[in-house]
Amino acid sequence: MLKRIPYSHREALLRLLRDTRLEMKLTQEGLARRLGRPQNFVSLYERGVRRLDVLELREVCKALGVPLVAFIRRLEKNFR
Repeated sequence: MLKRIPYSHREALLRLLRDTRLEMKLTQEGLARRLGRPQNFVSLYERGVRRLDVLELREVCKALGVPLVAFIRRLEKNFR
């Protein structure tokens, strides 16, 4: 049986997604355009209402110009 993901880990992921977008000087609308999705797609996952699967996360990272591996390494630093 899978364990639940601790809230603090989920918050770290959401914060990193938002911070990375802002570091790239993108609005939610700008990122959504790059993804070919509506703006609320970005809003929903940044607020934790919608979860991203690994393939969607890869696409978000690609749209942000950040390799998925680099994003994950940065995320892992939050858990040490």
